[in-house]
Amino acid sequence: MIEFILNSQKVTYTGDTNQSLLTYLRNEQHITSPKDGCSGEGTCGACLVDINGKPKLACKTKLSDVHGAEIHTVEGIEEKSKTIIAQSFVDAGAVQCGFCTPGLVMRTFLLLQGNPEPTIDQIKKAISTNLCRCTGYIKIIDAVQISAKRLQGHLVPKPESKGKVGERLTKYQAFDTATGKRLYTDDLFMEGMLFAALKFSDHPKAIVNAIDISKARVLPGVHKIFLATDVPGQRNVGIIYNDWPLMIDIGETTNYIGDVLAGVVAESEEIARKAVELIRVDYTVLEPVVDPHRAILPGSPRVHPTKDNLLDVCKVKRGNAMETIKQSDIVVHGVFQTQRIEHAFLEKESAVAKPEGGGIILYSQSQGIYEDQRQVASLLGLKTHQVHVELLPNGGGFGGKEDLSVQGHVSLYAFLLKNPVKLTLTRQESIRMHPKRHPVSMDMTIACTKDGKLTAAWLDAVGDTGAYASVGTKVMERVAGHATGGYYFPNVELQAKTVYTNNIPSGAMRGFGANQVTFALEVLIDELCQKGGFDRWQFRYNNALVDGSLTSTGQKVYGVGIQECLLALKEDFYKARYAGIACGIKNSGVGNGMVDQSGVRITIASGNHVIIDHGWTEMGQGVQNMAIQTLCTETDINPEIIEVRIDTQAQIKTGMTTSSRGTALLGLAIIDASKSLKEDLKTHSLKDLAGTSYDGEFTCNWTNKPGVDVPEPVIHYSYGYAAQLCILNDSGEIERFIAAHDGGKIMNPLLFEGQIQGAVHMGLGYALTEDLPMKDGFLVSDRLRDLKILKATETPLIEVRFVEKADPVGPYGAKGVGEIGLVPTAGAVANAYTQFDGIRRYQLPLKIAIKPPSCQLKHE
Repeated sequence: MIEFILNSQKVTYTGDTNQSLLTYLRNEQHITSPKDGCSGEGTCGACLVDINGKPKLACKTKLSDVHGAEIHTVEGIEEKSKTIIAQSFVDAGAVQCGFCTPGLVMRTFLLLQGNPEPTIDQIKKAISTNLCRCTGYIKIIDAVQISAKRLQGHLVPKPESKGKVGERLTKYQAFDTATGKRLYTDDLFMEGMLFAALKFSDHPKAIVNAIDISKARVLPGVHKIFLATDVPGQRNVGIIYNDWPLMIDIGETTNYIGDVLAGVVAESEEIARKAVELIRVDYTVLEPVVDPHRAILPGSPRVHPTKDNLLDVCKVKRGNAMETIKQSDIVVHGVFQTQRIEHAFLEKESAVAKPEGGGIILYSQSQGIYEDQRQVASLLGLKTHQVHVELLPNGGGFGGKEDLSVQGHVSLYAFLLKNPVKLTLTRQESIRMHPKRHPVSMDMTIACTKDGKLTAAWLDAVGDTGAYASVGTKVMERVAGHATGGYYFPNVELQAKTVYTNNIPSGAMRGFGANQVTFALEVLIDELCQKGGFDRWQFRYNNALVDGSLTSTGQKVYGVGIQECLLALKEDFYKARYAGIACGIKNSGVGNGMVDQSGVRITIASGNHVIIDHGWTEMGQGVQNMAIQTLCTETDINPEIIEVRIDTQAQIKTGMTTSSRGTALLGLAIIDASKSLKEDLKTHSLKDLAGTSYDGEFTCNWTNKPGVDVPEPVIHYSYGYAAQLCILNDSGEIERFIAAHDGGKIMNPLLFEGQIQGAVHMGLGYALTEDLPMKDGFLVSDRLRDLKILKATETPLIEVRFVEKADPVGPYGAKGVGEIGLVPTAGAVANAYTQFDGIRRYQLPLKIAIKPPSCQLKHE
């Protein structure tokens, strides 16, 4: 028996004292502000609690260690201090997906208890054990500074906003997120709920001869073990290609180490996991296909017996690139390799399902609830309306929650058992299962005249899409479609191959192929400048896309702000001794011949309650704010009375939250719906209109696939534009990073700035440290700490500069910015280090130790 004080209440406990404090708090006390982001590694900091006035990680603290202790979670912090700190995080824009925020609120509280006026370096050191994948830490530092001032009684004004476009309206539901009141999927607990765990393949490629569940089945507490034969509908799922089986059957061959062979449902997660360990599988192990270049050679073993390893080739040709290169004055060539990286969203995959009528209700964190609905209905053999999907808060996605992961499994178990079931992956399972950023090899040549005019670009790119297609073909289309970046090349010959291997699948990740090819292009641009004696800034300015220019695919673009972005960096570029510069473009919308569409419904529930129903996932990027601010701008409705819901019951289909398209598609749909509402508000009050709904939609169905022979191709309805500058000091440390971004009309400057800072932070990690290596189809490491995500102490000052050049399509001229923030980053960093040491780099990560200089300056 142990005794301790928990949030001012005495607790006497006689259960298992070997379990972690985090497990006890969440599973037995249902205190959910401490989050599990690393499965006991002690890496993420999301489970931080106060034990006897000291910050402690609940995941690394055994219950036996807290006998006689006084423990506080965020729920137990003194109310005034908690409110001040949480509101400071909201006002600073430090809450994005919010999964890490309660842990940071606790960290801030404890820091300021002992040090009421910390320096920036002291703040960075204090929060360095807390990972944040969204913000880049800059706004978190701001939040701590604001908290310190407010706790001492100083007045720090809140952002003022009436909810209109262009104003700094603070994040929707951010206060409840910061205080831990908003429930994420793994925070759900239901009466009689069962828990599931998965048995993964032990080999990347092996025939499954037998699955022995006899010992696992008789373990006390196990309710049922599911195999592939239990799936009543179509077993294969997929966003584009239905090539991904929910489970591998006996007699079939595994395709990667994340393939699922069985699922266990039990009375507790602990029992389910013990049962998984008792499952025995007999395999005939085969040699995996792991090299995408060898995979497409004649005679290579096939990943899928009935499919060629070369899934797709995207070709783009305009003019005569090869002949032009031969005749050009200056030519540079390089062979580049980028790495596989992990999204590392702090909230691991989790889903809860329970019976509803003759079907189920699924509580999902995914990036597309209507895709969940479609695929789950197919698995269960149900009509789509029998699968009801409700979106819960999403603790980060970055593309990694587009593919169906645990939703299909938990839906199957709940449907067949007629019982609520929860399934949450460990961090190690998450890394093993879901798709990553594509490793891409690129053989690239570009050329120019002696006067510095670009003439031609040639590219042969190979992308390792892994065991299943996911959206790999679309990623590699972006590689080809963005190969000339922010510059005009009159002649191009580009091809990008999507290749199956037995590695972990590659799919959507922030930037979606543009990052990889922009790195290669920008390194070669600098090499051209060196070879031809050109000024690196002026060369880019002279060759930049302008209104009416053609992209690599031959699309004419308008509303192009690249030159304006370069001008925003010009003075700093010329002042710096060691500076790397790079430009970037990134499409908005799926495009490529596919339909982009969004619906919306605005319902007047009462005179002081308006509901927006849509299908887009809020995962930190601010799509809810964008919806609210668009409606407020159109109608003058008070933002305080607006609620936003995402639920398939509304039947507002939108597809996947991807491709930086939420701003345009949802914004234009809301403007459409507001037309009738505005007319009605001229003669009626909101109270008069109670019970009335207004539907709106926007559809883009006029795009073409790259390489299609049409007179004036339109590959995407819109693009965003950027230029970035990486400045090193005399020691080779990143002193400052400046990101100039053209957002068209910037819908919310506070959230815009946070999006770019967070994206740059991710881009710096991509450039310098992050990697997820595999060997023979196995992960070298599945630990979060080994991903080498940059900590607060390793992150330099990131300054965002706004450029506004209206987009022809977007609402009020706005452009999507969720991805472009890291498209030019690796190129800028690589070029900065070449200026410093003269070494030209062709591979990511650059593997340069990043150590930003000490900085006591106030962040403006």
